[in-house]
Amino acid sequence: MLALDCEAHSAPAGPTAAIEINNISKRFVSALGEIVALDRVSFDVYPQEFLSIIGPSGCGKSTLLGLIAELEAPSAGSIRIGGMPPSRARLARQVGLVFQDAVLLPWRTVEENVALPFEVMKIPEDQCRDQIAQALKLVKLDGFENRFPHELSGGMRQRLGIARALSFDPQILLMDEPFGALDAITRDKMTIELLNIWEQRKKTVVFITHSITEAVFLSDRVVVMTPRPGRIRAVIDNHLPRPRTLAMRDEPAFTATARQLREFLEYD
Repeated sequence: MLALDCEAHSAPAGPTAAIEINNISKRFVSALGEIVALDRVSFDVYPQEFLSIIGPSGCGKSTLLGLIAELEAPSAGSIRIGGMPPSRARLARQVGLVFQDAVLLPWRTVEENVALPFEVMKIPEDQCRDQIAQALKLVKLDGFENRFPHELSGGMRQRLGIARALSFDPQILLMDEPFGALDAITRDKMTIELLNIWEQRKKTVVFITHSITEAVFLSDRVVVMTPRPGRIRAVIDNHLPRPRTLAMRDEPAFTATARQLREFLEYD
């Protein structure tokens, strides 16, 4: 039987948290009654950390990410981003979002899709042109500025979504299963590219995934959630060295960490 360590929920003492999740609960009312999606969830995310969240379907992973992004409000508890409420962090342009569906506007070009956040912020075009170009270069889409989304592959569309999220230089990147709809080969390529981007920009990343392999490959720490109502089962430190390569997935340290995560997920 797997022994659960309740102290695993706490991150080690260190720098001020980039994101503080404090006793968060979320309830929904349906025709069948109240649904508890999240129950007293607490953990911190530290500056420049890559943290993944895994758990079974319906455990509240995406709901939690939506609460951090202020797409909806918690039923109880509090969230702080850089010491601020999510509303202030959003107004301060501290948070970028990437979804499984890149949510691109099909009638706009690649460059125009990346420019969208600046238009929402009412920043003049001449003040953001360099940032748009830098974001496209970062994700290797320079040269595709005048293409439309339907002219891009699935991986390129996801890279475009990442470029848009990074274009205004937020400190935090929230990613909700961004590679979930991609084929295995493209998914591998995208994980490598995401790590390269993270190593260049050193953003704080919260990454939702169903893939144990993906979580181990990308993360500094992995949060494991229980089935609904979503609670924190464990927070696992990942000591694999960086930079990482796909070949590392066959190494004993990688498979040991993946086995540990699988045991937590299968624990009943």
